[in-house]
Amino acid sequence: MKKLNLLKTRLKFFITSAIFFFSILKLGAQNLTAQQFVEDLEFLKKELPKRHKNLFAKISEEEFNQKIEQIAQKSKTLNNEIFEIELYKLIKEIGDEHTRIEPIYKTKFPINFDFFKEGIYVTKTDSLHSNLLYKKLNGVENKTTNEAIKDFRKIIKSDNQSYFEIYFQNFINNPRILKGLKIINSSTNANFILNQQKYLISSVQKHNFREPISKLLRYRNNDKYWYEIIDDGKIVYFNYQDCSEQDNKPFTVFNDELFRDIDKHQPEKIILDLRNNSGGNSAILKPFLDNLSKNYMNKKGSLYVLIGKKTFSSALMNAVDLKRNFNSILVGEPTSGNVNHYGETRGFRLPNSKITVGYSTKYWENWKGYSGPLLPDIKIKYSIKNFKKNIDEAIEYVKDAR
Repeated sequence: MKKLNLLKTRLKFFITSAIFFFSILKLGAQNLTAQQFVEDLEFLKKELPKRHKNLFAKISEEEFNQKIEQIAQKSKTLNNEIFEIELYKLIKEIGDEHTRIEPIYKTKFPINFDFFKEGIYVTKTDSLHSNLLYKKLNGVENKTTNEAIKDFRKIIKSDNQSYFEIYFQNFINNPRILKGLKIINSSTNANFILNQQKYLISSVQKHNFREPISKLLRYRNNDKYWYEIIDDGKIVYFNYQDCSEQDNKPFTVFNDELFRDIDKHQPEKIILDLRNNSGGNSAILKPFLDNLSKNYMNKKGSLYVLIGKKTFSSALMNAVDLKRNFNSILVGEPTSGNVNHYGETRGFRLPNSKITVGYSTKYWENWKGYSGPLLPDIKIKYSIKNFKKNIDEAIEYVKDAR
């Protein structure tokens, strides 16, 4: 009898849990009502100007309010995906690279893309789609690549090409954004046109997508900071890809090890690679900069800083410091972040959609009079042909530089 009662109790618990679980799923899949969309817009209209350092630097208050009202007038025809697209359009008009919306995206198409001088190519996939690696993107469903780019320019700030490319890469495999832009009709699968052939690809849970380890040196290690002696001991390569402390090794400990090895091996050059770094706390790098300022490699021809499309926020500030106050040579691509910018991001959530809105609380004038992104001294145009061979043109430039 006790076993029977225990079995009934467990069965009741299982049924109750299942009902709760599926009700949550159903709630997550439901569209908001017109009234809920309007409530979110009113909350945004009230809170964002109040919290932002200077929301109306590039858009007037009247224009901002008009755009909010225009979205509200569409409330009866909105669904969740289109509402997000309307918010992206609004944020784009604000023109602040750190002010953004952050919806919760749980799925993606398991292919990553990047821009090369020959076009846009698949650079990472899961094992199921490994045959698609290095294929060129010609379109999605009935849209050509150029038509898709035109659609994405409606929601991504494009006065800085590097900024646009990074966000395009992040969005082109996002089912909700593609559906919201009406490029695809389904959230679960889409036809990607690659090398002029159509491939039906199904979305996967983001947490199930495991990116393969690349053989390219810059992607070889996932640690926030690491270094390696390369080119037969002639170069110390320091990859700094996150402006935050690593759990198992404080930066000060890492920095001491790095300079001990520099003293030991006496390399001719040092490369600081900031291409994978989108920011954090700019002060983390200070011990390195302090040591470097007194080191023999702080001279032209020995100190190289690699920058690129992902170099943003605090990493960009570090790059500016190295450009202005050290004898560095910048190699790579223009940064996605502008040298002088609003930043120090905080956030709040919209009450119904639960979308997080990030906003800037401080203006950083890192280089008075400088306009736009940080430009490299030596511009590199990356080729898919070299990428396939695991050749990094920026590192090769430093190796060959005299």
